[in-house]
Amino acid sequence: MNLIPLILASGSPRRKQLLEQIGLEFSVLPSDVIEDFSLPLPPEAFTEHWAREKAKNVAEKHPDSLVVGADTIVILDGKILGKPKDELDSFSMLQSLSGNTHEVITGVAFLNINSKIDFTFNERTYVSVKLLSDLDIHYYIDNYHPLDKAGSYGIQDWFSVHINKVDGCYYNVMGLPLSAFFSNYRALSNLFNGL
Repeated sequence: MNLIPLILASGSPRRKQLLEQIGLEFSVLPSDVIEDFSLPLPPEAFTEHWAREKAKNVAEKHPDSLVVGADTIVILDGKILGKPKDELDSFSMLQSLSGNTHEVITGVAFLNINSKIDFTFNERTYVSVKLLSDLDIHYYIDNYHPLDKAGSYGIQDWFSVHINKVDGCYYNVMGLPLSAFFSNYRALSNLFNGL
């Protein structure tokens, strides 16, 4: 397949791992954009906005490359849960997810300045969590340090034992909806190559 080289505008080790998993050629140049969670946007638009801002931050310095940005949020009862500020915030988040079903939305943006490619989309997954004891929550925070993760958990680590059900793309919860990502990436590569 004649796919154009990609720059991943994210320092997330999970996203890097997912792109490696599907055998893509890419480089990693993390964006230095800081999200503002007070931005008054619906969740889908919120993720697409910040994914695009991250991609744009890197694409402006690399106008001939196709840059991908992504932004993942957890939503519970209409409230956006970003990354926890500290362990207390992490405990509070995990306590709120206990015994409930929440949504995970990832916005993805593709940008190429020279070819005027500017495309965003989002994917939603529903995740049901078992009841968590305070002991389980403390154990998880102490041993897995989830402060760098939206909603304060990683579905791919020990927290997986507390996941009751996943409705939608599993990889979306890790930070990149692989099937939708690849379909769009292939279509954009064809466009870029004039096929």
